[in-house]
Amino acid sequence: MIIVEIIEGPLWYLAATVFVVGVLWRIIGILRLGRRTDLSVPRAAAIPGAVKALFRHLLPHHSFYNKTKLHLFAGYLFHIGLFVVLFFAAPHIAFLEERVLGFGWEAMPRWAFIVSAQAAFAGLILLWFRRIADPTMRQISDADDHVGSWLTFIAMLTGCLALQESNVSLRALHMLSVEIWLIYFPFSRLMHAFTFVLSRGYTGIIYGRRGVTP
Repeated sequence: MIIVEIIEGPLWYLAATVFVVGVLWRIIGILRLGRRTDLSVPRAAAIPGAVKALFRHLLPHHSFYNKTKLHLFAGYLFHIGLFVVLFFAAPHIAFLEERVLGFGWEAMPRWAFIVSAQAAFAGLILLWFRRIADPTMRQISDADDHVGSWLTFIAMLTGCLALQESNVSLRALHMLSVEIWLIYFPFSRLMHAFTFVLSRGYTGIIYGRRGVTP
């Protein structure tokens, strides 16, 4: 089928190029902003402050825990589940070996895939439900937040449907949804997958220089 050949060929390379170039463009743009010169005398080293901030904010401050525990649980459930599925599911490893890296690694067993996929789905649904149910989250959310969530959900759902790799149409549908997701990624808040390191690190550097615990 010509459409399938386009989706699995030129469109894939276009989407991958937009993703890589877009992500690099965003990150380089952020780094080029630089930071204002701090004229105060540093009280401590900046780099340890950045490292400390990255790890300390993996968990919320105890005074906010009760209000954020659902968000924390759902966030880890989704992100860890998605990471495991992306890099340890047998079809993804085969794809990365053939199209991207040129080498592969041991895939996880099918039961582990099912558990990880269900965790990712549950986490994503909980996060989106909180976004529409919580008055504050609903107020600060815009179309980008919802589009990113739904594109991710569709890519995951079509991936599960495409497990029967003999079905060419389902496989192509999954690839098409992933390609749309890749093109959308650099221009949306999905970029937080990369920029959270920069934002937390920058905050840690400032606090580190001032001798404040981030």
